[in-house]
Amino acid sequence: MSGHLEELPLFPLHTVLFPYAQLQLHVFEERYREMVRACVEFDRPFGIVLIREGEEVGGIAAPYMVGTVVRILRVIPYEDGRMDIHVEGERRFRIRELDEDSKPYLVGKVEPVIELELDEDEPSRTLFIEARDQFEQLIQKIFARQEFEVKVKLPTDPVVLSFTIANMLHMENLAKQRLLETTDTLERVNTLMPILQLQNLESAQPSHYRIGSEDLRDWITPN
Repeated sequence: MSGHLEELPLFPLHTVLFPYAQLQLHVFEERYREMVRACVEFDRPFGIVLIREGEEVGGIAAPYMVGTVVRILRVIPYEDGRMDIHVEGERRFRIRELDEDSKPYLVGKVEPVIELELDEDEPSRTLFIEARDQFEQLIQKIFARQEFEVKVKLPTDPVVLSFTIANMLHMENLAKQRLLETTDTLERVNTLMPILQLQNLESAQPSHYRIGSEDLRDWITPN
């Protein structure tokens, strides 16, 4: 089986990144500087995984086995070697083997996570339309309080839509990880709907949300 596995540098974090979402990272640990330099030089992606045990800084953190492959979009280097990087999630992977010895950073031998084929019958189409409407309402409410006028353009693909909604909603990391590991789009959207509806109701209360345009992009400083 190992002959069919992709070798992927891993960046364990206390966050979950979904496919198609973007993230900015501040990198100053030498091992991750080396990882980023290698990825840029050879135009390679790396994987972001949620930490199951351990810390982001120093030592080896034990990750959950499903994560997201990310592509580096932009690197802002500093004179002292630190860097800010802007990445975008592309696809999910499952770790089959972990290599803690060959590199200063963690390396995984991974396989792709395959989404089940979606049966777009009438009930599922109705669910996706409701999810789009609820999500558009939430975004409009959030920005209306901040005196922003926004025109919402949501993805039409149900898989992309489900990950877009999951990335935006406020949830604990374990809940996000379960959604990341789910391979049934319909199940993912059904799980998201009550959370989406609740946050839509709560968005009417200023105490629950104080969010502006920059909050659509998380800043993570892992090391």
